[in-house]
Amino acid sequence: MKPKKWPRVLLYCVLILYGLVTLYPFLWAVLAAFKPYAEIVSGGLNLLPEKPTLDNFAYIFTRDPLFPKWVMNTFIVATTGTILNVIFNTMAGYSLARLRFAGRNYWFLLILAVMMVPGQILLIPNYLIMKSLGLLDSYSALILPGAINFAYIFMMRQFFINFPKEIEEAAQVDGLNRFQTFWKIVFPMARPAVATQAIFIFLGFWNEFMKPLLYITSPEKYTLTLGLQSFQSQNATQWNYIMAASVVSIIPIIILYILLNRYFMQGLRIGGDK
Repeated sequence: MKPKKWPRVLLYCVLILYGLVTLYPFLWAVLAAFKPYAEIVSGGLNLLPEKPTLDNFAYIFTRDPLFPKWVMNTFIVATTGTILNVIFNTMAGYSLARLRFAGRNYWFLLILAVMMVPGQILLIPNYLIMKSLGLLDSYSALILPGAINFAYIFMMRQFFINFPKEIEEAAQVDGLNRFQTFWKIVFPMARPAVATQAIFIFLGFWNEFMKPLLYITSPEKYTLTLGLQSFQSQNATQWNYIMAASVVSIIPIIILYILLNRYFMQGLRIGGDK
């Protein structure tokens, strides 16, 4: 082996070892969901369950009446929030990139300024607004404050700046107005960028913990993250049930990524070769 290749081989070995170290706890947690309680507490670091079982999943869906409700609540909030964000962020980004209107540059600078504000600062103002509107302890309190995202407005603007104008001009020649051009031509061709923001937005809603903790008080309206905390407090030592509930919480994210993976990888190259 050439001397110059030794540093690269050593680097790969270190990265592989680091990857295994970080991946092992995740694999253990996933496979522990299929182990009986006695096998988990017996000690040892074995990954594969000796007696695989689905009883843990049956328990959380049949014995705990609120867990399926928490999953459905989270799905409703995450799906609705993602749809609203995709529509509003994409339309706003297109407007800033293509339309000419008074104050366009000032609106863009305002968006850049708001992007620099930490989200934690807005929690209390949002809480007071939701309280004054009578929306506390409802899905609206979780969806409306996050119905738009300035970071993804900026991302969509950058995408549409590089979008070929010739396509829009050809659509206008064919008799389409601006609104029709956007929905029939531009939006479908922006699938990589739309899918990229959809994945991250859905992930943000699905994993949100602080907002449900502030806004939601009824246990039957908990989202999955808040419900998992309650579930863990009720089953403090039942690690088999806790691991099964944790696995259920990550399945939708994995499915979404698999479905939109090809668009996601294209979206990461926004602005590169367009």
